[in-house]
Amino acid sequence: MEQVTAKLSRLPVSGFKVRLVADQIRGKQVGEALEILKFSKKASAKNVKKLLDSAIANAEHNKGLDIDNLFISKITVDEALLFKRIQTRARGRADRIQKRNCHVNITLENTGN
Repeated sequence: MEQVTAKLSRLPVSGFKVRLVADQIRGKQVGEALEILKFSKKASAKNVKKLLDSAIANAEHNKGLDIDNLFISKITVDEALLFKRIQTRARGRADRIQKRNCHVNITLENTGN
């Protein structure tokens, strides 16, 4: 089976939010996954859809695979850099804000039909 990968680095969204979307499409056929992402209300679905489109383009252009036979074999969401910021509070105090980022990797496989 041929594999094709696509990677999105330093997405400025928490990994927890992206994992909710990634769990919905893991193991699905590419066409079905695109429909799920198209009608999802989650904001990170737009970014995952763009990454999936990139993986499909890689499979079609670089490997010459048929889109109808592709499925998502693996999708991982890993933590990236954590930006630490300060928010001012009352009485001269400060709170730390952690701006989280994530890396998303998609692997597509050919069913072999």
